[in-house]
Amino acid sequence: MSDQTLMEKLISLAKRRGFIFPGSEIYGGLAGTFDYGPLGVVLKENVERLWLQMFRDDRDDMYGVDAAILMNSKIWEASGHVSGFSDPLVECEKCKRRFRADHLDGSGKCPECEGKLGDVRQFNMMFKTHAGANEDTSAVVYLRPETAGGIFANFKNVVDSIHPKLPFGIAQIGKAFRNEIAPRDFIFRLRELSQMEVEYFVHPSEWEQAFEGWRKMMHLFAKAIGIPQDSVHELEVAAEDRAHYSKRTIDFEFDYPFGRKELWGLAYRTDFDLSAHEKHSNVELKYLDETAGVKFTPHVIEPSLGVDRTVLAILSSAYREDSMGGEVRTYLALAPKIAPVKAMVSPLLKNKPELVAKAREVRAELKKVHPAIAWDDNGNIGKRYRRQDEIGTPFCVTIDFDTLGETPELKDTVTLRHRDTGEQERLTMPEVAERIRSVIQ
Repeated sequence: MSDQTLMEKLISLAKRRGFIFPGSEIYGGLAGTFDYGPLGVVLKENVERLWLQMFRDDRDDMYGVDAAILMNSKIWEASGHVSGFSDPLVECEKCKRRFRADHLDGSGKCPECEGKLGDVRQFNMMFKTHAGANEDTSAVVYLRPETAGGIFANFKNVVDSIHPKLPFGIAQIGKAFRNEIAPRDFIFRLRELSQMEVEYFVHPSEWEQAFEGWRKMMHLFAKAIGIPQDSVHELEVAAEDRAHYSKRTIDFEFDYPFGRKELWGLAYRTDFDLSAHEKHSNVELKYLDETAGVKFTPHVIEPSLGVDRTVLAILSSAYREDSMGGEVRTYLALAPKIAPVKAMVSPLLKNKPELVAKAREVRAELKKVHPAIAWDDNGNIGKRYRRQDEIGTPFCVTIDFDTLGETPELKDTVTLRHRDTGEQERLTMPEVAERIRSVIQ
């Protein structure tokens, strides 16, 4: 299967099965926007929930915030976004279409009409709006281009209210907005995106140890969400390519169907952010080491993970096609922890009240293990299996006449079907519950 074909099949499956829809589709769409459907919402939430568990909740040195999307524009002036958050833009003199200069082949010709391209200019990617009734410069605000700004702006509030001991981190999941010149590659490059970010504050002499700890954590997270280790590659970013505030950056790249591209980032931001905000706000943002009796500006390690790019990497990794029963079967080999549906319960025949009643009873019991237990009695059992395979459901549980005692030694047992292999086994209800519990914990 070619990479282009895989991408087309992923996009088709995502829409057909309710994972991801084109934004504003009934009105012709809006470039760079997508909507998560019923299954996509759950997949996305499962990814975020696992990230919160691993990066925040399982640790004693992490705290959470949920900062506002709209903030005082001086925050973005201090961080350098107002003056420097830009991409190189060129416009075709013939068709007037605009492109990112660094995404073109350097020929000077428009990739759409082969017209002449104009000079390169910098285009600020922040969305600008106004807060309040006035629309003058004093009312200008921006949709945040990253979630980190809200974390740094709340550093003093967290220190004053929680009194954490260094090192400690602040974690946040939230929306960010970037007016991309050329959004592309499905949900890889968006104008509205979700980020999972940590700002981890350390003593300047301890940044290397902290950096290495978070580097390992990101690989553990990739494994937990089902991204193969051999598809994730570390790129040590050269000094001339790093952001101005960074003294070390690793890009975690993934082998997407359209090429190896950045998935996540890990940066050593030094004391740039706190020092810049202290200077521009005239509010002290230092940390008091009570043991040593000294104040200093902590340095920062930032693991930054895009939710949408993560979801795309998961779907790309999980997509499978094989031959089963004489036909091509499509399925998503999702890690059970993040699969939107953990198991499907089904009566063999829906027109047999005794089977339906027993299947309802079985589903009620399994929902005590996990709420994401689906019900499906539409069509024959083979079609039900195929539908669940396509959405990545790890197990299908079928109630038949043997469950009711037609074969006495099989009474109160069910058929458990495994998604990846199609294999089936006969188990008791407690055994099924334990099997599901063991793979989702």
